[in-house]
Amino acid sequence: MARSTKQKIFRGTLALGLIAGLVGACAENVPQRETSDGSTNVQTEEIAENTEGYIGQIVTIRSVPVEKVGDNSFTVNDEQFFGSEPILVINASGEPLLLPEDDVEVQVTGEVRNFLISEVDQEFDLTLDPGLYEEYEDQPVIIAQSIALAPEPGEISENPEQYYGETLAVTGEVQDIQSEDTFTLEEDRLLGANGLLVIYAQPKAGSSSQAAPPPTITDDEQVAVTGVLRPFVVSELERDYDLTWDAGVQQQLEADYSERPVLIATQIYPSAIPE
Repeated sequence: MARSTKQKIFRGTLALGLIAGLVGACAENVPQRETSDGSTNVQTEEIAENTEGYIGQIVTIRSVPVEKVGDNSFTVNDEQFFGSEPILVINASGEPLLLPEDDVEVQVTGEVRNFLISEVDQEFDLTLDPGLYEEYEDQPVIIAQSIALAPEPGEISENPEQYYGETLAVTGEVQDIQSEDTFTLEEDRLLGANGLLVIYAQPKAGSSSQAAPPPTITDDEQVAVTGVLRPFVVSELERDYDLTWDAGVQQQLEADYSERPVLIATQIYPSAIPE
């Protein structure tokens, strides 16, 4: 099927930010930052011109989806970074593919490969329509193991109900540090945008997922945060998480953020997105 006849979903530029395991010459002279899971966080433009060099590597990109291809796939594209050809993303996460509306970005983590439909079908138990993927055969593809919505902090603050209960990947500037595990994430404080409260909290004992100790953060640091958005209701947070606030911090947070959105973080790491 020609690309022009496929369902158009969104067009927009690719956000900067890529996590990758780098090898050989690809890693030379590239700014690198360690994420909490040991991956390397680098700027997209530093490596996007050498996509072939990342075959077999795990990457994370942030982008507005360009075009839906099939039930389990879409493309991302930015001519400045990737040339004129879109890069195909195959959803192999096991979760339904629900692309966002209103030009909201998504964060995709997965392996870069040369796309062979028979190989992908067999390995990930998918049933891809060959007619939809003919033009992508033997081209770079990202086999996504996770896909998360990636709105801006201001977008979340303006319409939190749209994101409650969702796993989000949010970038911004650290402000208003209340404790080692509680701070706000600002999109652009100069424009007066509302900061998004972030809490890096350990789940209660017996939970199937246990968070690592909070990373060290500093004022004005650009970070990427992954977590679940929920309303700030202290009784519910105390029920689900081991909170470490003192009485003064808790009182201030309740006064400032009661019923407002809070991102319960599972990962915090330096962002490769430039200021």
